[in-house]
Amino acid sequence: MFLTSLKRVLVGNPLATAQARHERLAKIPALAIFSSDNLSSVAYATEEILLVLVLAGTSALAYSPPIGIAIGVLTAIVASSYWQTIHAYPSGGGSYTVAKDNLGTYSGLVAGAALLVDYVLTVSVSVASGVAAITSAWPGLYPHRVAICVGCVLLVMMANLRGIRETGRIFAIPTYWFIGCLALLLAGGFFQLLMQGAPPPPPATIPVQEPFSTFLVLRAFASGCAALTGIEAVANGVQAFKPPEARNAGITLAWMAFILGSSFLGVTFLAHIYQVAPHEGETVVSMLGGQSFGGTWVYFMIKAATAVILLLAANTSFAGFPMLASMLAKDRFLPRQFANRGDRLVFSNGIIILAGTSSLLLVLFGGSTHALIPLYAIGVFSAFTLSQTGMVRHWWKERGPHWRSHAAINGLGALATAAVVLVIGVSKFAYGAWIVFIIMPILVVGFLAVRRHYDQMGRQLSLSGFSPPRLGRHPVVVLVASIHRGVITALTYAKAISPNVTAITVDIDPTATSRLRMQWQEWAPEVPLVVLDSPYRSVLLPVLNYIDQMEKQQDGAYMTIILPEFVPARWWQHLLHNQTALLIKGALLFRRGKVAISIPYHLEE
Repeated sequence: MFLTSLKRVLVGNPLATAQARHERLAKIPALAIFSSDNLSSVAYATEEILLVLVLAGTSALAYSPPIGIAIGVLTAIVASSYWQTIHAYPSGGGSYTVAKDNLGTYSGLVAGAALLVDYVLTVSVSVASGVAAITSAWPGLYPHRVAICVGCVLLVMMANLRGIRETGRIFAIPTYWFIGCLALLLAGGFFQLLMQGAPPPPPATIPVQEPFSTFLVLRAFASGCAALTGIEAVANGVQAFKPPEARNAGITLAWMAFILGSSFLGVTFLAHIYQVAPHEGETVVSMLGGQSFGGTWVYFMIKAATAVILLLAANTSFAGFPMLASMLAKDRFLPRQFANRGDRLVFSNGIIILAGTSSLLLVLFGGSTHALIPLYAIGVFSAFTLSQTGMVRHWWKERGPHWRSHAAINGLGALATAAVVLVIGVSKFAYGAWIVFIIMPILVVGFLAVRRHYDQMGRQLSLSGFSPPRLGRHPVVVLVASIHRGVITALTYAKAISPNVTAITVDIDPTATSRLRMQWQEWAPEVPLVVLDSPYRSVLLPVLNYIDQMEKQQDGAYMTIILPEFVPARWWQHLLHNQTALLIKGALLFRRGKVAISIPYHLEE
């Protein structure tokens, strides 16, 4: 009762299945839910570009604008491709569905594995970035960053367990607050540039750690491509929108792409104009805010909004991961539990697993954004490539109006994202990206193993060619340790279901066994009592050996083992009693033809 009440306080009252349609999202709250990850990348994508370029010294930072423009063009291409995917798959055209339908099951599973990995990394990177922004303002919290990260993940998890519509209300204010602060940051930066002009170039004080090369530029581009993560979330969650689903999802995607592209390019150009060089302890957005607004309240508001959106950016994954996992579960590639909706009409199991996995990753990597970034974006761009290639095949098969232009857009998207996968894979392989290339095949093998199990189970449970088993006289064995009301009740039940009843007890204490023999003649003389020797004081092993011996003599396919149990009135009173019956039930579960029945006798206070 206490746990149920606590759950109601934290999660809320259950929602009826009929309310599912009313839980759908309008465009404004949907933008807050599906774009928080994508828009939050503005806070760190430029910084990741600069962190790579700065290795070649101050002069290399001049290459950030062309890299930013290339990523902006890529954003437009990918967004246009997914806009087409939304309208081609109005029931939800995520990368898994599109790749599976058009390229085959294996391609779909690779896309699904890639996205699941990316969703976990998105939560980890976003939360780590948000906590980094917090520790920039309060350095004293830096030693506790991992604990803060895990706490933030749990808070986002609890918010998502409350239901998608309520999550939209929770996240709408901070998301639009961050968008407003971004606009203020860019307006302040460009206004200062207009009024005062560009500052003089700083002296080349940054030491050169690596020679400048094309490979260095490609690494910087690969790091900046983290800005595109989350752009596929709208296409994955079309069915979460209010009707007309495809139209509302398409408009939301267009808004998201425009805000992302303009904000990212604006931050990148301002960082170049003001010669911002990244350094430990302060983010690029923080430095730009300080450049424009000094130590005013506006500066601290921008820092606060950035920290909040980075923490809440994990919400996009909490919307996408459970939905994708439910699709895989419905296709029998993941455990069926992932397809079950919880009390609040959300896929609770997926939400909880995502929170646990991402928390573990944060602990393993010490809550470091820069340690996690090399693993980031490979999965999502692999899924992008498979999805867009699948869409080309889709248009080729459908050949509807304007199919050539549609195929050309998706084909361009496939080529662009494939090039990014190649760049990221080559440039970041030695920095940790190899881990993702190992995890994805392992996940695909796991998917196939789960599917194989369900297929085998389906064949073995099929009624085709099945004939009911012969039960015979159906022997029943009652386990007793002493004689009391619960045992007499269990014996009465046993005699009601079969005339072939035997009671067994294990001789652990000769005195207690002798007392049981005498009482047995008074209370149950018609039921044979078998006493099993146990020189090593084990209860489980003698019982299992006896049951195995009886199996060779029995007439029928089944044997029932009855376990009398008394149930205390209070939960804590269970701790005062041994759990022998539980151990026996666990052992019998894996023995063919054995039916274990517990006969509870409830005690009063």
